[in-house]
Amino acid sequence: MTTSSSERGVSLGMPQLPAPAYPDDVRARLEADAREIIARYPDSRSALLPLLHLVQSEEGHVTRTGMQFCADVLDLTTAEVTAVATFYTMYRRRPSGDYQVGVCTNTLCAVMGGDAIFEALQDHLGLGNGETTDDGKVTLEHIECNAACDYAPVVMVNWEFFDNQTVQSAKRLVDDLRDGRTVSPTRGAPLCTFKETARILAGFPDEREGAVDAGGSAGPASLVGLRLARGETAPARVVHPRDGGPQDAPQDRAVHDPSPNEHLSSHDAPQDTSASDPAHPAGPTAEEGE
Repeated sequence: MTTSSSERGVSLGMPQLPAPAYPDDVRARLEADAREIIARYPDSRSALLPLLHLVQSEEGHVTRTGMQFCADVLDLTTAEVTAVATFYTMYRRRPSGDYQVGVCTNTLCAVMGGDAIFEALQDHLGLGNGETTDDGKVTLEHIECNAACDYAPVVMVNWEFFDNQTVQSAKRLVDDLRDGRTVSPTRGAPLCTFKETARILAGFPDEREGAVDAGGSAGPASLVGLRLARGETAPARVVHPRDGGPQDAPQDRAVHDPSPNEHLSSHDAPQDTSASDPAHPAGPTAEEGE
């Protein structure tokens, strides 16, 4: 005995209409940008990732129109483009905010306070994961490791670092973003909108004044291992030697004395970073079984 599609709970519906085209002036501009991107690669289909960032910079997310455009200029099928656009989380599939606020909830950030921050921001903004405020300013999401564990808990805005966050500092951050106040990342380039970020990720120059000179995003806490390897810092004393008490560090190596301006990790307490928040401790907040 066979069952119909309706009995199986499958809705066949009407075929989806073709994606609307970009206006002629927009398409001409995007085609000029696309030619510049494609020229960087010996195989044109290798340009798909930056082209997806390019169309994302146009509308703030990757639309069906954007995917059709990528398929057209690369001679791919829309299925091939869709497979890539849906695989990588940096490509948004629905309208999103000017500022993508991502709270790291991977292991170390979570136990250092990331879970508390994400829960507090959901309540503060009235959003679920991946949702956007009514004013179109902020999209909130939890994200995987940002490779900044030495600054945990970390919040990212449009992929720029905001280190050593607390519940209160994170709330101030999103409020400032919504109110249009200037917000400066802890490290790296000045903050810009998500559309501007997408264009930079497509491979076009960052023309903002001072952005390039801002330098890389690695801070002193991330470079400790490199300094040790170069002999620039005294090796850390981890355990007492078996044959006696603690030994002094070798005297022939220069001990790194951090300057007051260096941004250290939250583990290098005490530091003047985000205000502490006793109401939301970084560790477990309840006894097991409660």
